[in-house]
Amino acid sequence: MTFSLMEPSEKDSWSKAEWPLGAHVRSDGVTFAIHAPAATRVQLEFFDEAVGAEAGRTYLPAKGPDGVWRAKIAGVLVGTMYGYRVWGRNWPYRVAWKPGSGAGYVSDRDKKGNRFNPNKVLFDPYAFEISHTMYSDAIRDLGVDNGVFGSGGDDYDGVPRRQVDTAPYAPKGVIISDTTALLPKPRIPSERSSIYEAQVQQLCGHPSVTRLGQLLANEPGFEDVVDIPQEYVGTYKGAGMMASYLKALGFTALELLPVHETNASESGVEGFTNAWGYMTLSFFSPNRQYAHDKSLGGPTREFKEMINAFHEVGMEVYLDVVYNHTAEGGNWNNDVGTTGFTTLGGFGTAEYYVMTSDHRMVDGATGTSNQLNYSSLAARALVMDSLIYWTRVMGVDGFRFDLATVLGRLPAEAAPDDWDAQKRFFSDHPLLVQIADFADREQIEVIAEAWDMWGYEVGNFPAGWAEWNGRYRDTVRKFLKGDGNTSSFLDMMNGDHRHFGDTGGPQNTINFVDAHDGFNIADLVSYQEKNNNLPSPFGPSDGGSDDNSSWDSGGDQVLRRQRARNFWTILFLSRGVPMVVAGDEFGRTQNGNNNPWALPSVAMRNNYEMIPTNSPQAVPVADEVDAFYHDNFGTFNTADGVNGLFRFATFIANLRQNHDSLQQKQYGDLVADNKDVSYLYHSPNLTAHPAEGDRALSIFINSEGDNFWMMINMSGSPVDFRVPIAERGRVWRRLIDTHSWAESHHNFWPEGEGEIVENGAHLDTWSIVVLQDQALPAAGPITPTSPE
Repeated sequence: MTFSLMEPSEKDSWSKAEWPLGAHVRSDGVTFAIHAPAATRVQLEFFDEAVGAEAGRTYLPAKGPDGVWRAKIAGVLVGTMYGYRVWGRNWPYRVAWKPGSGAGYVSDRDKKGNRFNPNKVLFDPYAFEISHTMYSDAIRDLGVDNGVFGSGGDDYDGVPRRQVDTAPYAPKGVIISDTTALLPKPRIPSERSSIYEAQVQQLCGHPSVTRLGQLLANEPGFEDVVDIPQEYVGTYKGAGMMASYLKALGFTALELLPVHETNASESGVEGFTNAWGYMTLSFFSPNRQYAHDKSLGGPTREFKEMINAFHEVGMEVYLDVVYNHTAEGGNWNNDVGTTGFTTLGGFGTAEYYVMTSDHRMVDGATGTSNQLNYSSLAARALVMDSLIYWTRVMGVDGFRFDLATVLGRLPAEAAPDDWDAQKRFFSDHPLLVQIADFADREQIEVIAEAWDMWGYEVGNFPAGWAEWNGRYRDTVRKFLKGDGNTSSFLDMMNGDHRHFGDTGGPQNTINFVDAHDGFNIADLVSYQEKNNNLPSPFGPSDGGSDDNSSWDSGGDQVLRRQRARNFWTILFLSRGVPMVVAGDEFGRTQNGNNNPWALPSVAMRNNYEMIPTNSPQAVPVADEVDAFYHDNFGTFNTADGVNGLFRFATFIANLRQNHDSLQQKQYGDLVADNKDVSYLYHSPNLTAHPAEGDRALSIFINSEGDNFWMMINMSGSPVDFRVPIAERGRVWRRLIDTHSWAESHHNFWPEGEGEIVENGAHLDTWSIVVLQDQALPAAGPITPTSPE
């Protein structure tokens, strides 16, 4: 790196400038701006190596009246790495100070709880990329660990920890100026969305993706799917090459687990992994580990190319974002004076984090050592600026907010230790409203995980927000295992009108029965309880819910397959937006592990070898992996090379895409044939409305010229259902039958080809039949209505 070309530019204007936060490349230099209103001195440093080097050049930015420190430096090249040192009232600057000294030290925190420490080099929270993380193998290779980042007086290699100079180890910001052009966004109406949730490596990190095109060669509709080159396995580039697969599968959006830079060891050192990424370190930087091109600037470029790949086939990409806490951690060893800040907390703890009256870090709502403070205008601006960047510069189409209720709390509105008042949720919180307004202007989706450890607020977010509907998940799981929670089940089928009727429409309920945390569908029907204490590569994992509303189907492999189809059917015929998790379409199992958040394991990734076989869970995990999937599904009654669940999932996901009646942004009026889409409920004999405790019932999805009749039997006995007489010139045709007898048909019939059903149908236990209203054929006999 050449520092000789660097020189201050327009220095007299620094204190009056209004340059935006972060580092921005201009024709005459790079502007730097950092928010640190309580700091008394800030030093900008440049480095020629990410680790192992001291600063090669330093400058002193000037403080503006807005509390932002700014500088403009000419001669800074793209790819240059930089960081900051910060002083404050608890550690004022002294001429005698040098890196690694205690000169000027007064206390580890000031009267407001800020932890300024000039020995700890900080990276810019607005950096578009960072060089590495605190868990990086490169730091370990220098003979130290992440303990160097701590403050406080504990001994570290013979000196007080607060005096350890972190310049050789700290993550650095990287100067980025990427010109990759973005394709136009599809801007799919929210009611037409269907979401596939996956982590980058889960989607395309299994060795089977190198044969993906070959594995899908005999699957109708998947002709555009290609083999992914080995060098792109588990990368943004590889994920982009999966767009044609997800498009053919019948989805409109890929929702990626966090891609913001997170703390993790590159080699997977035990105790330093985070496969899911819910420990955000930098809200603007793409995770470098997911890039094929890991050079400085490579992740940004490759991410945008991935977005383009999805937009090219008409799909959208949503990001799971974690603005409720950060990876900076909290008080080490419960010592109020010891923290390990490397970015936000070092610039202004009181600006970004919630603290108690004695300045201990709060994490009651998150359980993750800290909690962001959205009474703070600086914290709100950080969120909005991050969303704007990922939307406008990186091309993203939507966001799912982890523990979004934290963004609706106002810590400053109550005494720090008044916990009841601290837990209050404000549905009109300025940040929530601002995000909704931004989403409306940009035509993007914003989705809340509307709960945290302090409260459950599903249905309480302001207009413009969609929400993960945890009520839907719990209710449907229970009904489909025979709990007879009939009233709540019918409410969920109709898009949870009680909670979403006044929030803008049923497109705001994101319906799901599984997600990244908890059982996936295959395990939901195969295990009574979590099975997390497994050896590698399926475990072990800590945490995980003990309340799964699961049922192992009595150990019956046939019934497990049948019940998996039930979940797919209910999910895609419910009013609202459906979401599944990666691998649900072909029966991916985690062997009962319901919380593999820290397992960067090939066993947790989509194994596409499961598709061209009728025994999907009997395939090897991967070459040279001494472990096996639990074969909970057994063998489908299909051809040897056909996964019956995959065929069924593809059919029903595409069915929803092809019918307006299944993609509504308005609720019906519960009046038949009234120029809307109404979900109307009947007992099996059509004589009454279903009663609480009924486990067999019919649902009429009634619309103008696009009708479906669902018959659901979750009871322990066969049930005879009546079917209403079709209108003149129309017939009811069998479209879906989830029972095992129909596995040879893949449990569906192409529209217009199923048998005509008159009067009624016989449903065996734990099965669903869906009929479709069709025009009467010109001639031909009426075929049998049920299997014999």
